[in-house]
Amino acid sequence: MTIRVLLADDQALLRGTFRMLFDATDDMETVAEASNGREAVELAAAHRPDVVLMDIRMPETDGLEATRLISESADLADVKVLILTTFEDDEHVAEALRAGASGFLGKGARPEELLDAVRTVAGGEALLSPTATRALITRFLAQPDPCPVAVHERLECLTPRERDVTVLVALGLSNEEIADRLFVSPLTAKTHVNRAMTKLAARDRAQLVVVAYQCGLVTPAGEPSVPEVSA
Repeated sequence: MTIRVLLADDQALLRGTFRMLFDATDDMETVAEASNGREAVELAAAHRPDVVLMDIRMPETDGLEATRLISESADLADVKVLILTTFEDDEHVAEALRAGASGFLGKGARPEELLDAVRTVAGGEALLSPTATRALITRFLAQPDPCPVAVHERLECLTPRERDVTVLVALGLSNEEIADRLFVSPLTAKTHVNRAMTKLAARDRAQLVVVAYQCGLVTPAGEPSVPEVSA
């Protein structure tokens, strides 16, 4: 399957470089280019790409607001946003995740890292660069926004095992690592993660992380506690 990518960056040279990289890759193609956030939203609606590679600082509408508009659109529910920026600090990471981004990568990433990041995000996984550590995310995600009442009510619908996997996803574990921790198969772990995302109306694993921290399933006080293995 070919991953369709929309480029959103106000620098034409960077867009051209990224287009050459993606178009030279067998499983990717560039479907459109946007020079600002407003164009990114319009072109996302027109082309329905699999992934939008989004810069943060752009004229008219910035990348964070454009990400928010895309993620809030029911018609664009399958469109994933990968933030690529030079401003790789903890506050921007938290803002990007709250806005609905599925991943965050610095512009200093190597070409192969960028390609892997696009594949990861297109596949529904959360992607955070090494600089965007869990400690920084927890510090910002767990403080400003209380758990919405509707989300808190949906938490009550999770089974004990689904709560376990939600916490482990928030701690950064992959499906394989969750499977090892809970003594289940990777397929079973993936099934529990998908059910938790469905019940919590999370677009992907990145949004599941946001819910886990906002609603207190994981806290930033010291090392997050690991759930007991449910029977």
